[in-house]
Formats: sequence, structure tokens, C-alpha cells
Amino acid sequence: MKAKVLLSLILLCGGLAAPVARAGDAAPTAPPAPPSCELPAYLLTSESPLPKVAAAVKAGKPLEILVIGSRSTTIPSSENSSYPARMEAILKEKLPPPEVVHVSVEIQSKKTAEETASTFVKLMEAKTPTLVIWQTGTVDAIRASDPDEFRSAVTEGVAALQNAGADVVLMNLQYSPRTETMISAQPFLDNMRVVAQEHGIPLFDRFAIMRQWNDQGQFDLFSPSRGPELAKQVHDCLGRALAQFVFDAARLEPAQQQN
Repeated sequence: MKAKVLLSLILLCGGLAAPVARAGDAAPTAPPAPPSCELPAYLLTSESPLPKVAAAVKAGKPLEILVIGSRSTTIPSSENSSYPARMEAILKEKLPPPEVVHVSVEIQSKKTAEETASTFVKLMEAKTPTLVIWQTGTVDAIRASDPDEFRSAVTEGVAALQNAGADVVLMNLQYSPRTETMISAQPFLDNMRVVAQEHGIPLFDRFAIMRQWNDQGQFDLFSPSRGPELAKQVHDCLGRALAQFVFDAARLEPAQQQN
């Protein structure tokens, strides 16, 4: 019961949870980045490459991206404002025509890393993406899963995605000052970083990014009063950050990007 209450609270914090939505449907164009999206460069860079993304862009092939996540991947009744949709919009603007970008979302609501990873073989057979962005860790942290078992599950999941021929980006927990004293997030953050290093894949540090915005006053993630509007702003910034992160990790040359 305690775990269910915590999960509900975390999903509601900042208005960042919602019903299932598809990112690839009519993604809007991207206006200039607002000041609230500003981040230090180290949070948007990675030493680990995305060679399959780079090869697809260089060859002018469609860039198929699959985001695997929880309900925090979406926004109530505003699918075009979710971070996957915003990422798609930025990528379409950045990449030179006739580059085709498709971002789809697979919601694995209330599932642990182990439960989610068990679906990857069939999922990859059905989707065959160039890049998979796997958002995980929240449910395991809420349920106080064994950190070593969590690391093993993430390791097996990453291996399954790579064996299916995709580049992989790990995305860790979302940060919420309202719940940081209720769950022990650090072991799961640390283990995701270890898995990323062992497999040579990028880790998008959503936790550190959102904490940066909150600590610097760009967003008040403690107050629940702004609801959906705050969610849209945070998702827009996350989508922008993730798009830039993918560009950096794919080592795209300036000539491959639109200014």
C-alpha cells in the first residue's frame, strides 16, 4: 500500500504524468528555447557514441526512435507537448531535409526494470528502431528493489536492445523535491551509471537536469499549483535537452545540422 501511494505521488508531482500518448503524431514545430531550458554543457554531453544514429543520418535513412518509459513520458490531453514529441520536433528542425524522424512511445506503466526488460525481444522484433531511449528506475526505487538485482535487470535489458541492433540511451528517474526524502534514489542512479559505462552507452541524467532547474529557480517542482502548464514547460525543456544530447552523442558534424 505504501508503495502504491508513493508511486501515485511521484507520478503526480509537477503534473508530469498522464494517459498513454503517441509522440509521433503531428509533432509541432519548435520555437526558440526559453531561458528556463538553460543547462550547463556537461549535462548535455556524453563520451559514449551513438554510431547507428550517426550512420542513419549520414546515409539519409529514416531515424526511428523508440522511447520506452512510464506514465511520466506523457502529459494529460496534450500528447504533442510531451518530451518525446518535443524531441521529435527539434530533431526534424535540426536535421537537413529530406531526413525523416519518427518517435514512438511504449508505455510500461508501473513495471520494474526486470518486468520491462522481459518484453524487449518481442518489442524489438515489432519496432526495429535505430535508437531506443529507455526510461527506468522509478518503480524499482519506490518498491525498494534490491539494487544489485536492478543493475542485473538493466544490464540484461540493454544487452537485449543492443543484440536487436539498436543504439541505446538510458534515462534515469525524474527529480521531485516533494518525494526525495521518501525514496532512496541514489543506489538506482549509481547502478544505471555503472551499466551505461560498462556497455559504453550514453546516460541522459534526467534526475540531475531536473534538480538543476529546481535548485536554480528555473522551475518550482515542489509546488503542485501550476499543474499541466508546468508539465508542458518541463517536457518542452526535456525534449530540447534530449535532442541536443542525441546530437552530441551521435557526433554529428555541423554540416549535418541546420543552423
